[in-house]
Amino acid sequence: MHTKRIIPCLDVKEGRVVKGVNFVGLKDVGNPVDLAEYYYKAGADELVFLDITATHEGRGIMRRVVEKVAEKIFIPFTVGGGLKNLEDIKEILRAGADKVSLNSAAVRDKQLIKKGAYYFGNQCIVLAVDAKKREDNTGWNVVINGGRIDTGIDALRWIEEGIRLGAGEILLTSMDADGTKKGFDIELTKSVSNITNVPVIASGGCGELEHFYEVFKDEVADAALAASLFHYGELSVEEVKKYLKDRNISVRY
Repeated sequence: MHTKRIIPCLDVKEGRVVKGVNFVGLKDVGNPVDLAEYYYKAGADELVFLDITATHEGRGIMRRVVEKVAEKIFIPFTVGGGLKNLEDIKEILRAGADKVSLNSAAVRDKQLIKKGAYYFGNQCIVLAVDAKKREDNTGWNVVINGGRIDTGIDALRWIEEGIRLGAGEILLTSMDADGTKKGFDIELTKSVSNITNVPVIASGGCGELEHFYEVFKDEVADAALAASLFHYGELSVEEVKKYLKDRNISVRY
């Protein structure tokens, strides 16, 4: 069994970390630099920073905030939101990110995945997919612009194409589970894991220790991402890792 990763996520709006339910009802959680340093010291394996309104507002990512976070942490750091072209990717990598997360921009210009992988390496390109179950329950659609636009694109087919183009990792968020604390969408995550040969990060819905075990026990995901659970102090990274280790899940501990 591969070592599983625990990844706190910082959803940032107007320079502050926020969290909502199903991508709406956002509440202020805190300062991204302070939270990033806290999670690094708490034993997080990686950190994801998403500027969740950059694309919708038609602006670039907050480079200075990214630089400040990068100065405080020494673990892999993924940054996404508002990245539109190769120059944007290069700028954020220079600001201190180890990887970039491409979502809306990749849907609009799929060659950005290919070009990014060519110039910076597959390991730097994370394809982020916000997936929402179709009303007829026949599968999931890709949603972009921070949960605002349902593209009608089949999520599984899009992920397969993204990997062919060069994505080195999948950040998979279930819009249906997001913020509900009812557990990761195992059906969605397993469906994606079955068609990929790259690591899958499960995101959306984690609310208790058992949910981490559920998403790892059958090799459903390679990493688990959580936000509000950590932000509000309901669980610590250390508690999660100890719980998983006690249940024979391989973690960095």
